[in-house]
Amino acid sequence: MIRNIQVRLSLEEAEVENMLEQKIALHLGLPASEFTFKILRKSIDARKPTIYFNYKLAVYMKGETLDKTEYTFDYQDVSKAKAIHIIGFGPAGMWAALRCLELGFKPIVFERGKNVQDRRRDLKAINQDHVVGEDSNYCFGEGGAGTYSDGKLYTRSLKRGDVRRIFESLVHHGAKEDILVDAHPHIGTNKLPKIVQNMRETILKFGGEVHFNTRVTDFNIRDNRLKSIVLQNESEIAVERVILATGHSARDIFELLHKKKVALEAKSYAMGVRVEHPQEIIDSIQYHCSGHRNTLLPAASYSLVEQVKGRGVYSFCMCPGGFIVPAATAPGEVVVNGMSPSKRNNLFANSGIVVEINVDKDIPKYEHFGALKGLEYQKDLERLAFTSGGRTQTAPAQRLTDFVEGRLSTDLNPTSYQPGLKSAPLHSLLPKLIGSRLRTGFKAFGEKMHGYYTAEANIVGVESRTSSPVTIPRTKTLEHVQIKGLFPCGEGGGFAGGIVSAAMDGERCAEAAVVGL
Repeated sequence: MIRNIQVRLSLEEAEVENMLEQKIALHLGLPASEFTFKILRKSIDARKPTIYFNYKLAVYMKGETLDKTEYTFDYQDVSKAKAIHIIGFGPAGMWAALRCLELGFKPIVFERGKNVQDRRRDLKAINQDHVVGEDSNYCFGEGGAGTYSDGKLYTRSLKRGDVRRIFESLVHHGAKEDILVDAHPHIGTNKLPKIVQNMRETILKFGGEVHFNTRVTDFNIRDNRLKSIVLQNESEIAVERVILATGHSARDIFELLHKKKVALEAKSYAMGVRVEHPQEIIDSIQYHCSGHRNTLLPAASYSLVEQVKGRGVYSFCMCPGGFIVPAATAPGEVVVNGMSPSKRNNLFANSGIVVEINVDKDIPKYEHFGALKGLEYQKDLERLAFTSGGRTQTAPAQRLTDFVEGRLSTDLNPTSYQPGLKSAPLHSLLPKLIGSRLRTGFKAFGEKMHGYYTAEANIVGVESRTSSPVTIPRTKTLEHVQIKGLFPCGEGGGFAGGIVSAAMDGERCAEAAVVGL
């Protein structure tokens, strides 16, 4: 009989060979030769000075079969099947396409950006030459924003779909099985591109199509039904069902739909800055240590939240052992984001620290923009960062303590941000709505994590692409509330907030789009 048990090891015990097996044997009262086991879940409890590894285990008695996976992926040859057109090839679009293969429909994907290999040159251009490619950058291209900005898989969207299925799909395409058990799974920006490429090859192998460098520029709508899409080369493609999975930064799509009077809604979101500490500081706080952390422990992370004047101030996309990257999608703007390699072995820890923006209450001066009011406010903050950073991809920055205390930094700390930093008075440049709450929030975070509030940390502006500022509303059947045949999907539709939730939404939209075909 298979048993599920929980075992924990102290850090000292974890350094002893075969100690986990010994603990299981002690728990069961059986010799190790009588069982095998599989780790179902692994987490670290570092709340107290004695650090523990917690394990949830499935124990199999001698002779029982060890289950490795829960899912099989039955991809069909769809080369001659009915088509589902998908716009965007980030997580939502990719998993929508893979699900179409299982359902027996042919996914035809249009992606404005380049494949993962060719994207690298454009990332080099923005980092080294400060040249922003509008269709190929950290946000646009094969795999979407997640491909080259971390690959974190942690999600709270447990009611939206089957998280385990998404993880096993990643393992099926080359990810390590560790993601199936880690409490905060992470692939890493150096590993994810190959997995994304493998997914594309699966889609092509079974008869799907993926068209890169193919931006959609228009929608032909008649009698409230989407009839065709127009591509950047002016070719027109007749469509029956379209999954719109263009991501949170495809502003041209929002503006096109708004111009055509397609129903959109302004959506509340969050903006702020990215804070960067030496990783050793975060390790010392979280692991109660001085100097280097134990080699069994990963680079420490944190999650912080504080209510300030009726709005949440919180950490977002925390990247231990990571880098800050330039995430602009057009010239004339500066946007920062974070990423970590798989080993999380860089010298710095960075995280977005952002403030909730209630678009119905907080930005009355933008009301005349209607559904795009949050988008226009977002644009203005990014233009401000561009100007104050020196009108390149150099980002405006300030020492954390100087920002809170309201003084210009005479110099800045070392940084992982490759385009470079420029000292700027962010304490006075940021709108009061954001800046005053950040200052209060940082003080509160320093009280929760002693050592966090330090002159050794920089804040870098601006962190503005946390989620879409627009919702493309849909019905319970996931079809647009007004336009038949259009299925808004993922982060761009306002229905997801990361790789896993976007992937689950992509699968759901594929299942909805094929109904009745």
